[in-house]
Amino acid sequence: MAEEQNEVEVPKKFEKLVEEIEKMSVLDLAELVKILEKKFGVSSAPAMMAMPSGGGAGAAAVEEKASFNVVLTVVGDKKIDVIKTLRDITQLGLKESKDMVDAAVTTPQTVKENVKKEEAEEIKKKFVAVGATIELK
Repeated sequence: MAEEQNEVEVPKKFEKLVEEIEKMSVLDLAELVKILEKKFGVSSAPAMMAMPSGGGAGAAAVEEKASFNVVLTVVGDKKIDVIKTLRDITQLGLKESKDMVDAAVTTPQTVKENVKKEEAEEIKKKFVAVGATIELK
């Protein structure tokens, strides 16, 4: 397998980067992948894994992007505003909203599931405006 890696032609502009990556341990590489996924909002998981049935890779990308789960990951300093925003979006009661926000302090909480991209982006904007962090999955 090492012979196959040596056969890959690396463009000159990437030589230093590839050399640095080759020196890294598997754990360091895994950490790097996680950082890059968060930084650029991408996933290293193959798109084909998300497909429930047959079809091309293009079909998988369309299906994967059709709906999103809105996940509250960081509450921020304005907890009361986050609770109010959560109540407006989910129509939950005060206690349920407060409990969800309290739980989000330690564990990410799904606010809404299977929402269209436009609606998910609007929800994200509302939470960001009050200092919370949202991930669209």
